[in-house]
Amino acid sequence: MAVVVVDYGAGNLKSCAKALMAAAKDSGAEIAVTAAPEAVLRADRIVLPGVGAFADCKHGLEAHPGLVDALNQAVITKARPFLGICVGMQLMASVGIEYGEHRGLDWIRGKVVRLTPKDPALKIPQIGWNNLEVPEPAHPVLGGLPRGADAYFVHSYHFVAERDAEVLARVDYGGPVVAAIGRDNLIGVQFHPEKSQAVGLKLLGDFLKWRP
Repeated sequence: MAVVVVDYGAGNLKSCAKALMAAAKDSGAEIAVTAAPEAVLRADRIVLPGVGAFADCKHGLEAHPGLVDALNQAVITKARPFLGICVGMQLMASVGIEYGEHRGLDWIRGKVVRLTPKDPALKIPQIGWNNLEVPEPAHPVLGGLPRGADAYFVHSYHFVAERDAEVLARVDYGGPVVAAIGRDNLIGVQFHPEKSQAVGLKLLGDFLKWRP
């Protein structure tokens, strides 16, 4: 099984790849970090990490000729399992409202907007651990996590989805905040599995086993 971590200059690539390798041990999966469109097209599974501003990450993707087209063909046309992490998840949205309005990949209808907790004492960005609220029946990639599992977040913006059915998990941060989103062969998580210790490794392992 070939797994591609997309390298477009905007992610925790080394730690993400190392976490995937740890989760994939004994599975025979090969983890590659690359921006080559041909590698994305050949991949059995695709992981899109992301750190920074929405617009910068989208521009980073577009700076690699053929990469966005390869992602659309592999993920949407060929239905290869896809995992977006942090801003990689946000890029799945229709639009991001950060330093202006910027088009996303438009794979899941919705907007990425600034966090506005009801409690003014809560700081932005949200940095640290938070308890996942996963509704039943749980998504296969999330269903193996312990109830109320802690995951590690670093973000100032969050995904507001048009369809509630595509929200797979939430956390409470001065109100409900989307922690995971998905449909069909797509899943995205706002938190960082590579920084979430055993919970993150379990999620990555279940992503590698997932058969959407």
